[in-house]
Amino acid sequence: MTVSPIPIRLRDGRSLDVWVAGPDDASPLLFHAGTPSSGLPNESLMSAVQEAGLRLVSFSRPGYGSSTRRPGRSVADVAADTAEVLDHIGAEKAYVLGWSGGGPHALACAALLPERILGAALIGCVAPYRADGLDWLAGMGEENIEEFEAALEGSERLIAFMEQAWPIFRAISPGDVADGLGGLVDEVDRAAIDDELAGWIAAAWHDGLRHSYWGWFDDDVAFTRPWGFDTGVIGVPVHVWQGGHDRMVPYAHGEWLSRQVGSACPHLHPEHGHLSLAVQSLPAILRELTA
Repeated sequence: MTVSPIPIRLRDGRSLDVWVAGPDDASPLLFHAGTPSSGLPNESLMSAVQEAGLRLVSFSRPGYGSSTRRPGRSVADVAADTAEVLDHIGAEKAYVLGWSGGGPHALACAALLPERILGAALIGCVAPYRADGLDWLAGMGEENIEEFEAALEGSERLIAFMEQAWPIFRAISPGDVADGLGGLVDEVDRAAIDDELAGWIAAAWHDGLRHSYWGWFDDDVAFTRPWGFDTGVIGVPVHVWQGGHDRMVPYAHGEWLSRQVGSACPHLHPEHGHLSLAVQSLPAILRELTA
């Protein structure tokens, strides 16, 4: 099963790359991909979503692929784009699923579109920077610490990081994905990187980064600034899935979200990592989300 992106024009003149797969009469599941990435879905995701009786919808955030960049965007800004995508496909309501860097964006939809979001699931979702009681960088792999320290230092330093990393990730081969992730994956997550997952990760990096690194840059800046909404007053059910072997988004982030999101349903799994949790638990994640 393959699907191609549909460029849609937003009211402010920007364009987004949008993917849609599944029956028109099924409830949509809007997938927010990680950082860096694109909305490009893979076979396992499309199959799991359709087996759950849902219709998969995803889009590349501004600055990724052919989606028009929106400089200075906040995490909260994704809610308006999500609403327009749902309007475009004729859907009044939807579920949202956010993995990794897509997690805060799914959470923003739950916070700011409560009348349209039926429920949210977050897999390995980073917590807000300066979250009270959380040592934000503790437990991250060295690569992420370097990246976020660059984002915190300022645009010049982050651009230097992107200029070095972008040529590598935009052209990486599937066989080099595990090594490319370096210290961000331990033995649990390395074991989860099969040919399909490696192929999809590489293809999503190629697609999202084919023109520039600005989507990646803007994501990092948005994560380290105020998100634009209060996690404590969210009323939409939010399922927080987190693995203890996660070196991209440490376990403490999932614990913090489980305590601080007003409607959190925690699913904390010490035996899983960032990748293994998403790969092996996706059917369960969708069952809990739609129950």
